[in-house]
Amino acid sequence: MKPLAAVVLAAACAVVQAGEYRLVPGGRFESVLPQGPVATVSAPVDVAPFAMRTTPVTVGEFSSFVQAHPEWMRGQAPSVFVDRRYLLQWATPAAAGPALERGVPVTEVSWFAARAFCESEGARLPTWIEWEYAAAADATRTDARADPAWRRAILSWYEKPGGTALAAVGGAPNAYGLRDLHGLVWEWVDDFNALFIAGDSRTQGDPDKLKFCGAGALNIIDRDSYAVLMRIALLSSLNAADTTATLGFRCVKPVQGTP
Repeated sequence: MKPLAAVVLAAACAVVQAGEYRLVPGGRFESVLPQGPVATVSAPVDVAPFAMRTTPVTVGEFSSFVQAHPEWMRGQAPSVFVDRRYLLQWATPAAAGPALERGVPVTEVSWFAARAFCESEGARLPTWIEWEYAAAADATRTDARADPAWRRAILSWYEKPGGTALAAVGGAPNAYGLRDLHGLVWEWVDDFNALFIAGDSRTQGDPDKLKFCGAGALNIIDRDSYAVLMRIALLSSLNAADTTATLGFRCVKPVQGTP
């Protein structure tokens, strides 16, 4: 079997044209969501190594994607896959226009469209546990969640007023070399609709999503992780065709030669 570093280097070379990916080594990890057989009991899980895009997908990258795959242009994508706000800010179905910089994260993209983009470069959306695992790192530590100062820095993002223009991707890297996991946009995950262990109100015909999110919060193991709770509450309130002006995505690839 090839050394892991050699495998990762080969994988990185293969994705140069499709965005920069960095290795996130696997390890034991305890999520804020219960992972054990009982809904109120958490258990550490083994996260397999994966390669993650260093930044969220940008407007420029998604523009190139829809030009190459016109079935995902605004007005062409079936309404079952996108809502009426899909790429609504774009000047044309194929280009964002001068009002949006090409280097800012693409938003107003549904889960279906995000998944199609990732598949176009041989990748997929991250699972929640992969995203949470990668996002637990700060600049020097792979898990900084116990640091109150780090938590306060992340929460400061939520105190900023909404409606401001998004900044370009390229913030300071964390210990894995990943950027903008916090402080720029929310991000889709592949299993967004299965984040809560408790009964999903959407499957019971209950339209009260706020009630659902509040009930789901009871399953949070680490109740000090307010920023993560807010992210979970948002994602679990969405349908796969929904889009918002603050929700983007990034992709991951499995590391060849690992389980």
